[in-house]
Amino acid sequence: MHSLLGQYLPILVFMVIAGGIALALVLGSLLAARQKPYAEKLSAYECGFDPFGDARRRFDVRYYLVAILFIIFDLEVAFLFPWTVRLSRLGWYGFWSMMGFLAILTVGFIYEWRKGALEWE
Repeated sequence: MHSLLGQYLPILVFMVIAGGIALALVLGSLLAARQKPYAEKLSAYECGFDPFGDARRRFDVRYYLVAILFIIFDLEVAFLFPWTVRLSRLGWYGFWSMMGFLAILTVGFIYEWRKGALEWE
């Protein structure tokens, strides 16, 4: 049991040192920098414009649809990287399996495109 805990000692030392450095930098900036807040400095910044509206307002459902579609198609591209690395070992079965996977995703993409889910009006 002692040897198991001993293996984690370098991680604990690293975390203590990292926490100490972070704390020293924050405290150092508080001591060294001038602390003169004013209204304009403390206001929220939105692309150079004054903030308008409530931050908790409702978003259009198309925003969420586009976000979900982006995640789905982004993940499918992530599946292509390990496949390309091991394609020579997978053989024809691996090749046609991925082609089937991509065909299903292409059909889904065309369906979403035709339905207008990718249009932002």
